[in-house]
Amino acid sequence: MVKKITMAVPKGRILNELIPLLKKVDIVPEKEFFNPDSRKLLFKTNNENLSLIKVRSFDVATFVAFGAAQIGIAGDDVIEEFKYDEIYSILDLKIGKCRLSVARKNDKKSSNNKEGHIIVATKYKNTVTDYFAKKGIRAECIKLNGAVELAPKLGICSRIVDLVSTGKTLKENNLKEYEILMQITSKLIINKIAFKLMNDDITKILKKIKKVVSG
Repeated sequence: MVKKITMAVPKGRILNELIPLLKKVDIVPEKEFFNPDSRKLLFKTNNENLSLIKVRSFDVATFVAFGAAQIGIAGDDVIEEFKYDEIYSILDLKIGKCRLSVARKNDKKSSNNKEGHIIVATKYKNTVTDYFAKKGIRAECIKLNGAVELAPKLGICSRIVDLVSTGKTLKENNLKEYEILMQITSKLIINKIAFKLMNDDITKILKKIKKVVSG
């Protein structure tokens, strides 16, 4: 008996890169999926046993870990931040390329300032704390989910850690990227329990995607 599978996909930039990949593996969402003004979150596809949920990229791993979706698309940044034991990161999709970087004010005072305690604006609290702890620095994190680049300018932190693609936004806010925590691509993730219970059905989807990604 074929079981119904839900795939969690991220909104935003990654989704634009993901849509052509879905098309190549013959996963075609209903028309409403492509409407940017739609508030709908759950979508049917041309496969009656596969549906899609469209969520914030930062939430994909949580939906998969807790079994609301059996498979999903998540960046290395999200996987590393939550480190859920309940999921496998099983395939590099080679999309959503960017990096997680440390940036600070672009001036000599900032670059020469070596501290044992720093204040960092970021939404990656766990990743940042661990990263600086390994360098012997205590990082106090201010959690911001947007407009992170404004934080140093307004004097609430000395550094930010955020996703960087071109670096244009940093330059526009007089910030300089000076450390890269990790290079990021999007991965196909799978709920471990679902993979055991629905192995055949999930494997069919996985094989199709792997074939396209491998070229």
